[in-house]
Amino acid sequence: MANTHKPASGHEKIETSNFLMIVLVLLTVIWGGIVEIVPLFFQRSTTQPVEGLKPYTSLQLAGRDVYIREGCYNCHSQMIRPFRAETLRYGDYSKAGEFVYDHPFQWGSKRTGPDLHRVGGKYSDDWHRIHLNNPRDLVPESNMPAYPWLNTAMVNPADMAPKLKALRVVGVPYSDDEIAKAGDEVKGKSEMDAVVAYLQVMGTAAAAAAAASK
Repeated sequence: MANTHKPASGHEKIETSNFLMIVLVLLTVIWGGIVEIVPLFFQRSTTQPVEGLKPYTSLQLAGRDVYIREGCYNCHSQMIRPFRAETLRYGDYSKAGEFVYDHPFQWGSKRTGPDLHRVGGKYSDDWHRIHLNNPRDLVPESNMPAYPWLNTAMVNPADMAPKLKALRVVGVPYSDDEIAKAGDEVKGKSEMDAVVAYLQVMGTAAAAAAAASK
């Protein structure tokens, strides 16, 4: 009787070999990542700061660290997408150039609470303090946790100069003078002061540039 068994095709060999399938999937993902990500390192819009953007001050940087530590990013994105529904509610869409000094940047789509990218200058310092101390005092239906301990927790001045030095290594243009004065700028400041300072600077560079161009 003639042998009717046909040799396995290339497609069949891949499907029946776990090892080969894993290797090919990994190669595909790596190549896709290279094609998508590498060009971004050479695009001016993703590597150059928008007009008027400045590195965070020592106090703002301390506030950003508290913001990340407390997990605020878990409920509040900082990425307004270019959709009409979002720009009408939150303002102009986010640009990569607004985040070149953020390490790590806070883009994301998780939004239990409102997007915060354009919150800078929208409310007063006192509003933010009351809201962080007990959100229900301002928004009765809010399910956001209260952060009263920020009023008594103090920023450690000794932490700031090393942080600025580390950020300078990755490209944030802090001067020697700014690094030397970093600790003095936060002396006597609470973590509440720092978080409010950080919130009040969010999105302000792009807003100022847009206003100046009108």
